[in-house]
Amino acid sequence: MSEPKVLLSGLGIPESPRWHDGRLWFCNWIGQQVVAVDLDGTTETIDVPVEQLMGWSIDWLPDGRLLMTGDKLRRQEPDGSVVVHAEQGGNEIVTDSRGNVYVNGADFNFSGGEAPKPGYIKLVGPDGGVREVAGDIQFPNGMIITPDGRTLIISESFAGRLSAFDIDPDGGLSNRRVFAEGLGPDGICLDAEGAVWVSTGGSSVVRVAEGGEVLQRVELDEKLAPFALALGGPDGRTLFIMTAEWRPGDSITDNLGRLVEGPRTGAVLTLPVAVPGADRR
Repeated sequence: MSEPKVLLSGLGIPESPRWHDGRLWFCNWIGQQVVAVDLDGTTETIDVPVEQLMGWSIDWLPDGRLLMTGDKLRRQEPDGSVVVHAEQGGNEIVTDSRGNVYVNGADFNFSGGEAPKPGYIKLVGPDGGVREVAGDIQFPNGMIITPDGRTLIISESFAGRLSAFDIDPDGGLSNRRVFAEGLGPDGICLDAEGAVWVSTGGSSVVRVAEGGEVLQRVELDEKLAPFALALGGPDGRTLFIMTAEWRPGDSITDNLGRLVEGPRTGAVLTLPVAVPGADRR
């Protein structure tokens, strides 16, 4: 099996990778940037023009406008201006083909050492309305929606599991169930065979089937923590692994929990895989 190769290095904490319009997009925490990179390493950076809370991520509406989480859900317009899409803040997001936006979060200051509280998933509809569609999520992290738009899978990092929900016709979530457990999930991605690439909580990532069978394992340098994963490339068969040396003691946060300084140990790794990513749109 091939070894992961470095595509980019010297980053803060790279998170929320998405393959979009022929490039990999991700958030560079600490650098306060959204970055787009080609497979040859050519980058374009967008400085986030608003104060964002730690945990922000990105996705796109069906019409191509970029969404960013933070203290509020914000939207970038075609002219480059940024407006508030909804007052709801959050951590990770995923959108569907109808313009629904699923936002997750937990109302405690993780980086500040505050005691954990159960998290939630909230639905922001195309009309801007917000309602909670799932609760008691044990530190919600990465989310994915299956290509048929019928299932949402979420990482519950503190529980070490992936949980799945049916997506109802009105966008609500029901039939909660365990997809896989015994993991260390953060950002996740789905392939065309319905398996999920996910971190283990150590320095490895695995491809796991519903029910928990590990189909493939990739070991990384033991100093690296894999924060998030994405599948992309021209044929969908490149696995992007967002890593960094996790040194919380070396990072500086402000009074709102924003990471404002820290070591630049982050990197984007690439690895060829056999099964391409699932294509939602």
